[in-house]
Amino acid sequence: MVSISAIQLTSRPNVEENLKEIARQLSSLTISDTHIAVLPECCLFFGGKDAEQLSLAKTSYQNDALRTSLANLAKSYGIYLVAGSIPLYQSETDKFTNTCCVFSPQGEQFGRYDKIHLFDVNVEDSEKHYRESHYAQAGNKTSVVNIAGLKLGLSICYDLRFPELFRHLRQSGADIITVPSAFTKVTGKAHWQALLQARAIENQVYIVAAGQEGIHANGRETWGHSMIINPWGEIVSSLAQGQGIISAEIFPAEIRKIRSAIPVAEHNQFTTKLKSYE
Repeated sequence: MVSISAIQLTSRPNVEENLKEIARQLSSLTISDTHIAVLPECCLFFGGKDAEQLSLAKTSYQNDALRTSLANLAKSYGIYLVAGSIPLYQSETDKFTNTCCVFSPQGEQFGRYDKIHLFDVNVEDSEKHYRESHYAQAGNKTSVVNIAGLKLGLSICYDLRFPELFRHLRQSGADIITVPSAFTKVTGKAHWQALLQARAIENQVYIVAAGQEGIHANGRETWGHSMIINPWGEIVSSLAQGQGIISAEIFPAEIRKIRSAIPVAEHNQFTTKLKSYE
């Protein structure tokens, strides 16, 4: 049996405090067989200045402290850990990648995804302007990892608005796609659930979305509403507000049944080049 959990956090600009909260949440899980836990975007540091993310990436570059701490959590609790995202320093550009790392129950990293779509937008909230690319470097590779015979595709937050990425992950074999996020309250209220359900339905995959929630130290407000959605688009489990954890069992037979009944992957005409009317 494969079970999966999404952990909702109100992360602070303090790595140690966030690690303690993650450990507290993980300690409430009943672990049996294969268990996957998904953390939100910026799980170890959030709510400070953007420049502080770069500073954190630089200071942890030499000893790899952030990844080591997350690897130790995976090993301590005997889980597969999809570790939301952390800043990893890239010396050639003096920026960091917003990176999701996947760890085994033995504490070994066997998957990585650098966020491709950076959040450079204007939002009608207290922040007004978001420019992730000022300090972050975009990734250029997709990632699908194998866990207990299931293929798990990786995405991060703003990626959710780009169905091409999710279709690519599905074509690469994904059965589950994780969406660690820090959606703003304004955009989350308007679009979060609709986008998550659409990505699940159109790709016939489980979507596991772990969000930041609440008012953070710098005044930024995130939406939360972490969800696990099945390949039919049904919300299996959700948590609207507060810190906490939601879980569900993954049913491979359900994936096969839905894909067999409505074989959209085989019917998709855009996998080959179509001609346009002139």
